[in-house]
Amino acid sequence: MKRKNLYLLPVLALYGCSAEDEYFGSRPNILIAIADDMSYPHTGAYGCGWVNTPAFDRVAENGLLFNNCFTPNSKSAPSRACILTGRNSWQLEEAANHIGFWPVDKYPTFMEVLAGSGYCAGFTGKGWAPGDPGLKDGRPRLLTGTPYQKHKTEPPTAKMNKTDYFENFKDFIDDAEDKPWIFWYGATEPHREYEYGSGISKGGKTPDMIKKVPDYWPDDDTTRTDMLDYAYEVEYFDSHLLKMIEELDRRGELENTLIIVTADNGMPFPRCKGLGYHDSVHLPLAIMWGNGIKGKARTVNEYVSFIDMAPTILHLAGIDPADKGMDPTGKEMTDIFGGRADKDRSYILLGQERHDYGRPNNQGYPIRSIIKDGYIYMFNFKPDLWPAGNPETGYLNCDGSPVKSSILRKNRENRDTVLWHLAFGKHPQEELYDMTNDPMCLDNLAYDEEFGDLKESMHNILFEDLKKQKDPRVIGKGDIFDQYPFCQQSSFWYYERYMAGEIKTYQTDWVSPSDYEKVEQ
Repeated sequence: MKRKNLYLLPVLALYGCSAEDEYFGSRPNILIAIADDMSYPHTGAYGCGWVNTPAFDRVAENGLLFNNCFTPNSKSAPSRACILTGRNSWQLEEAANHIGFWPVDKYPTFMEVLAGSGYCAGFTGKGWAPGDPGLKDGRPRLLTGTPYQKHKTEPPTAKMNKTDYFENFKDFIDDAEDKPWIFWYGATEPHREYEYGSGISKGGKTPDMIKKVPDYWPDDDTTRTDMLDYAYEVEYFDSHLLKMIEELDRRGELENTLIIVTADNGMPFPRCKGLGYHDSVHLPLAIMWGNGIKGKARTVNEYVSFIDMAPTILHLAGIDPADKGMDPTGKEMTDIFGGRADKDRSYILLGQERHDYGRPNNQGYPIRSIIKDGYIYMFNFKPDLWPAGNPETGYLNCDGSPVKSSILRKNRENRDTVLWHLAFGKHPQEELYDMTNDPMCLDNLAYDEEFGDLKESMHNILFEDLKKQKDPRVIGKGDIFDQYPFCQQSSFWYYERYMAGEIKTYQTDWVSPSDYEKVEQ
């Protein structure tokens, strides 16, 4: 089945495109594939030898492979909100938080806009979550399109999602008929939990495949086994994407489909997901579009942010965001598609507010950061708080895992306190890291006189931009983020209820009982 190419020459005038951009006049189909908790560089295309990702690699080999893609906020719901709106999380009110609400009648997503502009829009798996999208015309808002969740399957492990992502995708493109379409494939892999040892017993992997364990984890069989289980789940995400690509090829639709493959935040391990470090916010990204991205496969080194996706997608669909009530902060990327990269991408901004619960008074851990010239500068607004969550409630901003439990056990036994401090200890107000020579962000240069001018410069750029974006955190209204309610009543005032004895055991499916600390470290 061949779809029509809908040529939109007025789009060129609308966006001031040159003759070089004429191939952007065709409204492409769009497939967005988002893994749940997957870090850069864990794909074959990036040279990782212990993860097998033929689908991601195919997209990279036939399009663009991005070396410097970052999420503004390293947790599922706020990160996905940034993708969908093109705005930084501090510009999204309640949607800056995890397990919250989408602001009522505000911030349309590109999926909603395209669905109202002639596109068929749908999703399978995980859309915008966890959170409450609110209502529109008495029904839940379809922030990521119409759900396609009917088909189920038996995955390789009992911990994986039983949703058959591929079969649901086939239903969707059948329903789309001759309309252009946009589909959001949101796997829940490699999110926790895992079947321990599955990467070895079912994936055929061996611990020696991993050449380097991050210096902030213990290098032992437990860690390597956990990493291989994670890899096995990444491969499951990739396997469904591969079938989707092959199906598009079979139907003759592959050339006019823009395929974007990424993840929402870093891997669910200590010092990664949920914090502001390089391994938490640096994510894989590959983009392919046969009819639009011309020439040989290219590697892109410019900084790009998740907020750049919405304006790019709207541009290619021939839509002016302002006409649809959208005001994206990000930069559309068709200059990169055309091989020019003529927009200013010398730096990007990042940050976070409240992720999970477990601190007193429903507090989050507010951070704002800037990445520029290979350095990351972080400003922690409340360094007296625990970044990974309070010890006595289980460090709830760090998913439970064999690696987490191992680090906590070693610390309790006084066998390794350094790793505990790196994963769970408090942070100074300012942090500065050379990501080129210190990608694990272990050597804080913020208080080194040699880097004083650099720190001041990055601080000034960061706060000047945040003021322009009317970030509540820098204009004296930052505590509003802690006052926004959770959408799950069980999360609200969790710390106080736990300390009062109302909650007598752990209430989450991502933290183990052994993760709770009876005595504050």
